[in-house]
Amino acid sequence: MNKKIIKKLKINKIEGGKATPSPPIGPVLGSAGINIMDFCKKFNLKTQEKKGKICPVIITVYEDKSFDFLIKNPPVTVQLLELTKLKKGSKEPNKIKIAKISFEEVKIIAENKIYDMNCHSIEAAISMIVGTAKSMGIQVC
Repeated sequence: MNKKIIKKLKINKIEGGKATPSPPIGPVLGSAGINIMDFCKKFNLKTQEKKGKICPVIITVYEDKSFDFLIKNPPVTVQLLELTKLKKGSKEPNKIKIAKISFEEVKIIAENKIYDMNCHSIEAAISMIVGTAKSMGIQVC
């Protein structure tokens, strides 16, 4: 028996293992009629190994106010910043290069993120990640 889906929610800025009922989570879930503490407990339990990393989540809300959620991998920009140990990208990425990463490191990120990206081959995913790195002032060698 299939449940009727009434809403899909996407929250991008939740840290793994640190979901709380405060904004931005509480108001979004409350307006959808979801039990906020139940979501926070389940999310924190599933993301213990990703503690402190940004974990985008897609929440499917059903007619009976039950829900399922899918946790995605951190965004490419976050992974690139963690890899280079930087806090933010370059102010002028076309002129000022702030870091260098290897092609193998880009390939690892692509393999990790390909299921969340809008591409069908690893080459396309690598190309997208190289473009993101360039726009942040990170040089791929």
